[in-house]
Amino acid sequence: MSLKVIRGHITAIIGESGSGKSTLLKLLYGLLSPDSGEVRFRDERIPGPTEKLIPGHDAMKMVTQQTDDLNLFANVWDNLASMLPHTDLKAEEEKIEKVLRQLKLFALADKRIADLSGGEKQRVAIARALITNPEILLLDEPFNQVDTSFREGLQHDIRQIVKESGLTVIIVSHDPEEVLSMADELLVLKDGEILETGHPKAMYQHPQHLYTARLLTNCNILNRVEAKICGLKTKASYVVIYPEWIETARTWTHNNWRIKQVLFKGCYEDLLLERKGITMRALNDQFGKYKEGTKVTLRLNKFLEY
Repeated sequence: MSLKVIRGHITAIIGESGSGKSTLLKLLYGLLSPDSGEVRFRDERIPGPTEKLIPGHDAMKMVTQQTDDLNLFANVWDNLASMLPHTDLKAEEEKIEKVLRQLKLFALADKRIADLSGGEKQRVAIARALITNPEILLLDEPFNQVDTSFREGLQHDIRQIVKESGLTVIIVSHDPEEVLSMADELLVLKDGEILETGHPKAMYQHPQHLYTARLLTNCNILNRVEAKICGLKTKASYVVIYPEWIETARTWTHNNWRIKQVLFKGCYEDLLLERKGITMRALNDQFGKYKEGTKVTLRLNKFLEY
């Protein structure tokens, strides 16, 4: 497996559970040694855990889902201060204040870690990692503890820090919305091997593999027989149709799909449609247009073949 990470970019590693995402991150950081080959940073080999008293490359910091390394009974400010040498107190104070403001933590500076929410603790863990000015920040499922309402804000803050400082970020995630909106580059892992890489938008629109399409969206997957029933001519084994590529309408004829369920999703509805044992998922932003049991016709604007 060969991998190059672009400096100053956010690279996201995605894959199914057990595909090797976290293992790859640990190899890059130096927490694990490769069975063969080597990991290099600035043309120097990264030493493994048996070669360093404290494993992990000095130019990198790693943040995981766990926040166990935080001092629960100290406040946020002191947790960051503990990472710095106390040789220049004025410079130290300015640095801590800057990072706290970058991560929207300044108002919580005097709060004990034990009194923070899971999402706030995660922000502090990232702030502790950034306070030492690492060249590379490694994030292993960092937003799992963060409420949905605050997740986008934290992602935006990290993107802004990357833009301002040139920090390189490598993130492991299982959330397609997260990586599509946050990453500059996607890397797809399957069974410990790199399957494909590319820009998020390009990979979403034209994934090279069925595996990637399934990772990036809750798509409709039809075999050749099912595709034929839907009126698609293909010689491929499988056809992939994204929900947003399906148009629904009620016509005078050919209303041969029945709406099985209408699921409210906030700013849109999920329509689960059924015909001859085939279930398709489509999006609808015209609330109240359809009810369960309504017969409609489908127009398929695009599909992928595998």
